[in-house]
Amino acid sequence: MSQNNNNQDDLSVIVSEQMSGKRKFITRTILCAIIIVLGLAAWRGLAALRHPPKPTDIPPPRLKVEVQAVCPETVPVTINGYGEVKALDSIALTPKVAGEVVYLHPDLEVGNVIPEGDLLYRIDQRDYLATVKQAQAQVDRLEVTINLLKRQFEQSQTRLETAKRTRDIALEEFKRDVELLEKKDVGSQSTVNMSEINYQRAHDAFEQVDQAIELFPLRIREAEIGLQAAQAALEMASLNLERTEAFAPFDARIQHKQIEVGQAVAPGVIVLLLANDSCLELSVPIDSHDARQWLPFRTPDQPGPLNWFRELEPLTCKIRWTEDPDNCEWTGHLHRVEKFDQMTRTVTVAVRIENTERGPHAGLPLVEGMFCSVDIPGKSIHDVFRLPRWTVSFDGFTYVADGNRLRRRAVNAVRTQGEETFVDEGLSPGELVVITRLVDPLPGILLEYETPEDIDCESRTRQ
Repeated sequence: MSQNNNNQDDLSVIVSEQMSGKRKFITRTILCAIIIVLGLAAWRGLAALRHPPKPTDIPPPRLKVEVQAVCPETVPVTINGYGEVKALDSIALTPKVAGEVVYLHPDLEVGNVIPEGDLLYRIDQRDYLATVKQAQAQVDRLEVTINLLKRQFEQSQTRLETAKRTRDIALEEFKRDVELLEKKDVGSQSTVNMSEINYQRAHDAFEQVDQAIELFPLRIREAEIGLQAAQAALEMASLNLERTEAFAPFDARIQHKQIEVGQAVAPGVIVLLLANDSCLELSVPIDSHDARQWLPFRTPDQPGPLNWFRELEPLTCKIRWTEDPDNCEWTGHLHRVEKFDQMTRTVTVAVRIENTERGPHAGLPLVEGMFCSVDIPGKSIHDVFRLPRWTVSFDGFTYVADGNRLRRRAVNAVRTQGEETFVDEGLSPGELVVITRLVDPLPGILLEYETPEDIDCESRTRQ
């Protein structure tokens, strides 16, 4: 019985708990519905308070740019090139005679400049001095021999007259003795024979003197030829003696040194390399197209080579060292065309520099080996428009301001020089060119800019 009562109590507890859970769920649902209804009512109330914005006129977008009025002008062309400075005169010094070096200039070191006329080195001269003395003695001996032969020649001519007179007297004596013996029977045959013998002796003496006189010119000529050979040997010996000393042919900068005191040198071996820095040159290759169009060759009516470039006008060129172009600047002049390179299609011109002093800003002097930029003045371009380089695209277009609209215009760029491009077709005088850098602009877009004051080309030309 008690067990049944317990079961009934448990069942009543479960039923009461279930009834309590249903009431909580219904209460929560009603609260959520009330909150949602209140939120919707508040949203509708706030929406009823909002008013739509008033319509306004939006102006079309405008591109703010800078413009430049262009006018035709005459522009001198400047051809830019690069080259390495080299000394105009550079020689390799080799000994002309062999021997031991006994003297060197005290400043004979690489990089030093030896004044013109200074002794660079001396080779031992003792052997060459002895050779000169020997050759001089031979010359003196032959000169004495020639004088002696000439004196003997004069004496022999006097003896010839005496021998001739003696012969003639002996002949007369012989004829008289023969005539006396044959016609008057005076004398004897022995006397006639003795007269004949005397005549023959006198005749032989005359012949000997005459033959000796005939040989004297040949002997003198032989001695004179020997004297000429001796004089040549003396000149050669003196020349070799002079060649033992080498002097600076100009204010010579030592580029290379391969000689020391006590060293034995031989002819043909390079011992010194000398450079003359008083006059320098640059070999500047330029494009053959620029050379054909802009190089200032002399006019055709002036004489020139038949199958080579005409002479260049000696115009002044600006030269700058690439390492310090602001402080190292010099001037030179066009000198000649050196060569045409068929591989690179370039024309190499020589620019000569004679003033190599330091620049106005106390920079370095111009020296051999410096790599420099060169501005070469060329011919002038007539009736072209000057534009900033970036305003003309690579395909030949630029942008202009047509009223307040942007327009794309095809132009012909004649030349680009530094940061400027020169155009000869596609633009009109006074036209406004957009100089602001634009990236893919839309043609026809509205522009905003300030109109330049110097838009009138005629007034600008008069100024």
